[in-house]
Amino acid sequence: MKRDVFPIETVIATLEQEVVDYAVPVVDLIAAQTKDPLKVLLATILSARTKDEVTAAAAKRLFARADSLEALEDLSLEELEKIFYPVGFFRNKARYLAELPAVLKKEFNGQVPDTVEELVKLPGVGRKTANLVVAVAFHKPAICVDTHVHRIMNIWGYVQTTTPLQTEMALREKLPEKYWMTINSLLVAFGQGTCKPRAPHCDRCVLATDCPQLGVTPARERKQRRRAQRYRNSFPGMSTGCELF
Repeated sequence: MKRDVFPIETVIATLEQEVVDYAVPVVDLIAAQTKDPLKVLLATILSARTKDEVTAAAAKRLFARADSLEALEDLSLEELEKIFYPVGFFRNKARYLAELPAVLKKEFNGQVPDTVEELVKLPGVGRKTANLVVAVAFHKPAICVDTHVHRIMNIWGYVQTTTPLQTEMALREKLPEKYWMTINSLLVAFGQGTCKPRAPHCDRCVLATDCPQLGVTPARERKQRRRAQRYRNSFPGMSTGCELF
């Protein structure tokens, strides 16, 4: 039975147990393995509009060549492009990272800043990237809203927004601060594993009794519709009703 007030704390507690065996988002994995804010920043820039497995491979190639700001500065734009391919928008990201060392040295004494307001001054860094770096690299309260967070929060009806920025601002007002640093990791894992953008697996979702499924066409229903359409296409003259004559 769906509830009038979405039980966010219960749902998050359920998800924390559910995603234990899910794939860890690549930026969180890099943060846990390296504890290096620079590598977290670089991986986060690379990860935009790119699948995690592609980001992970590109980050591995990059860190093998550049494990410090000075080493990154020594790489040419052409070398960075070769390292990043086939990451989405790899040419733009190569340019951002080619510019990054000079900006960090000039503006922040060669250190990765730990606030959203400062991070967004860096090339290739928007609010989503900045929030993720603050939360993951510095363990400070910040809400990173990517496509999964924006989409799932609206499916739940916890927010009613049309853009990720609106979602971030709404969550800052509504979501308990204790969840700010982890909500992105939870919903990215959940969004990649169960609540997928094109065909969410509502039939096996642990949140089925609480989720209002706003604007969602579950995977099973989508398959049934496709089968029905194929059947109708096979018999174009056949009525969809029950008439015999």
